[in-house]
Amino acid sequence: MLGSTRYWILALVSSLVWRLLAGPAEQDIGLLLSSDRPSNVLLLTAHPDDECMFFAPTLLALQELSSHQLPTIHSLCLSVGNADGLGDIRRRELSASLDVLGIAEGKRWVIDTPELQDNFTAVWDAQVIADAIRPYVLKHNINTILTFDHHGISSHLNHISLPHGAAHFLTTLPSSAEKPPPRLFTLVTVPLYEKYLGVLSPLLSKASIALSRIPRDPRTASGAARVVAVSGFGGYARAHRAMREHWSQLVWFRWLYVSFSRYMWVNEWVELTPPTLAQTASGTQP
Repeated sequence: MLGSTRYWILALVSSLVWRLLAGPAEQDIGLLLSSDRPSNVLLLTAHPDDECMFFAPTLLALQELSSHQLPTIHSLCLSVGNADGLGDIRRRELSASLDVLGIAEGKRWVIDTPELQDNFTAVWDAQVIADAIRPYVLKHNINTILTFDHHGISSHLNHISLPHGAAHFLTTLPSSAEKPPPRLFTLVTVPLYEKYLGVLSPLLSKASIALSRIPRDPRTASGAARVVAVSGFGGYARAHRAMREHWSQLVWFRWLYVSFSRYMWVNEWVELTPPTLAQTASGTQP
């Protein structure tokens, strides 16, 4: 009798976990979009494979929005990842990965310039980054930029340089009442103990989203909105498939990464508002 009870409890828990993991979830993903203009979202990355290692949950969540909200997604990678002399190969791998992630040809670009080379020990100049992204943002009417935060997820100095360059661009952009500047959102770097929880990451994030929807006393509710995208099994499998297009990078520790990293399942975003933009552009943090 006891064995039978344990079996049914295990079956019930397994079924619940499966249902929780199966589908995607999001919280306030619409905040990434423009409310009064067609939404043109730019993903700004440093190297080929950033798009699938860190940002896939958001790219896929944006493509799942209803047709009247559906944004046009653009990708701009600021290097070909030539640290090991594989730049041409990695450029092709990036194209194949973006095919998997649904970013259309003509909406994705990769830059190869001497000032922006893949180097773990090099800080990229904010002005160079600003000059690099300017023509793409202006030509394609970008109104949302998505990139790393000032911790860079993996502490890679090239990653860390991107929000400073993007903020510098925005703070030097002439203001216009008719055409407000793009908004800048940065991907939250979580502590190390949260970064490699595997399938616990989407479970915990979905539970947090569910709890946040419970009505609360407005006097105790936080005023800060979180933007969260959580992939289900299908989204995780798609991100995994995109990463497999980067075959030149699939050394043993990256297999561990795609198996356990939170960022294969969950993205959380914060917006840099004007006061924070100025601090980020100057290299100081709030």
